Amino acid sequence: MRHIEFFHNDHFENNYHRVPPPSALSTLIDFFWETRFEHLWKDHPKGFSDAQFPNLGYTYLINLGTPFTMQIEEQKQRMRTDGFLPRYHAIESFHRPGDHLFGIKFRISPVIFEKKINFSEYKGYVYPLSYLLDPQILSGIKKTKQFDDRVNILSKYFISILDRFEDSSEPIQIVSSILDRCFQDNEFNPSVEQEAKKFELSPRTLQRYFQACTGITAKQALQVMRIRKAIVSLIHDPTGFDYEEFGYYDHSHFYKHLREFLSNNTFGAKDLHLRILKLITVL
Repeated sequence: MRHIEFFHNDHFENNYHRVPPPSALSTLIDFFWETRFEHLWKDHPKGFSDAQFPNLGYTYLINLGTPFTMQIEEQKQRMRTDGFLPRYHAIESFHRPGDHLFGIKFRISPVIFEKKINFSEYKGYVYPLSYLLDPQILSGIKKTKQFDDRVNILSKYFISILDRFEDSSEPIQIVSSILDRCFQDNEFNPSVEQEAKKFELSPRTLQRYFQACTGITAKQALQVMRIRKAIVSLIHDPTGFDYEEFGYYDHSHFYKHLREFLSNNTFGAKDLHLRILKLITVL
């Protein structure tokens, strides 16, 4: 059994418990999450896989159960411990009874303050989490039995980082503010030169901020955000969907972007992707 994002929304909504972060972390963290798979093993004793399309940011995976396999693009990796996962690639995780994961979905990670990290160097692989988190914090998370306690431990930890490095947060604040505004206003093709001018920066400096904070360029980040938001809108209300709302010039412009996004991340399930493509044939 394979669950694919956008197509099997009930699975991802019901079997991944999610909560938003405290307001102080809202520009950096999308949500904390934990798998709730226990009730699934009776119907899927041999396991299942969960496939997700590219997204913004990073996920910290903390393995609380047995080893599992994760595939990023064409590369498979056996996850015996924890991992730091760039989310701008398609991923598929293969789960069996005994799996139990806790995660943090970041747009931008606060550890950029403490560690001299350029996230553009993290491409296509799963990296050890121990390099990025305080070992005592990681140990405390694994010893704690309750999801809410894990969230509280990490929230306090990340807020303390922000407090200590408040004076050096400008790059993160700038990138976060651009992402927030463009998402809310459906403005996905802003001029980098004009955006840089608003913050009295050079375009090169702004691009460097995006590369360091998100791992990809401003254009790449905004285009991933754009197509994901458009797909959600299309699935939620096919008859009311308006491609112009997302800045596409015409039907063929949107169709091309949609098809590229789906085809480049097929998970070997083109028949499912056709369901979305068929939704727009009547638009």
